Amino acid sequence: MSVKTIAISVGVVLVAVIGATAWYATQSTGDDAFAQCRAAAVSGGAAAIGGPFELVNEDGVTVTDQDVFTKPTILYFGYTFCPDVCPLDNMRNADALRLLEERGYDAQTAFISIDPERDTPEVMKEFTSLFHEDMIGLTGTPEQVKAASTAYKTYYKMQDGDPEYYLVDHSTFTYLVFPEIGFVDFFKRDDTPEQMADRVACFIDAAG
Repeated sequence: MSVKTIAISVGVVLVAVIGATAWYATQSTGDDAFAQCRAAAVSGGAAAIGGPFELVNEDGVTVTDQDVFTKPTILYFGYTFCPDVCPLDNMRNADALRLLEERGYDAQTAFISIDPERDTPEVMKEFTSLFHEDMIGLTGTPEQVKAASTAYKTYYKMQDGDPEYYLVDHSTFTYLVFPEIGFVDFFKRDDTPEQMADRVACFIDAAG
C-alpha cells in the first residue's frame, strides 16, 4: 500500500471519528439511558448512524435490517479477501460474543461485505463459519451494499490494480445495534474482546 493510500485511509478514519464524536455531542446525558455504558461522554436525541437496509444473507435470501437485528448485534463492515484487518477484527468480535454467551447474554455478530462482486452468499457462509457458527454474513448488489454502508457512515474504495486480486480500503469501526432502538455505540480496533463484552453487557442490562 502506498504512502498516499495510507494517508487517505487515515484521513477517512479521522473524519469518521470526528463524525461519531459530533453525534455524541448532540446528545443530552440526562436523556441517555446508556450513558454509563459508553466509553466516551455522551448525551440523547436521534442517532445519525444506522437505518434501514436490504441485503442478501448466506442462504441467498433477501433480508432487511429488521430481519437481521433480532437481538443485540455486533456489526462489522469488511470483505473476505481482506489480508489482515478483517480476519482479526471478526475474530475479536466473535471472541467478545463468546464471552457474552458464557455470561448468559443473548447477542449475535454480523458481517456485511463491502465487496459484493467477490463475496457471494456461499463465500460469506464459508468465511463467517471460521469465526463463529452463528455469525451472520450479508452481501447483496453493489447498490444494496452502498446503501447499507451509507446508513452506517462507513467508507470503502477499491484500490487500482489487478481486477481479480484487488484490495479494498475501508473504515474499521465495529457497531453495536439493538432491535427497535438501532445503533447505540461503536468500538475501535484497540478495544479488546473483554472490553467489548463488558460494554455490550452494560447496554443489554440498561435496555432491560
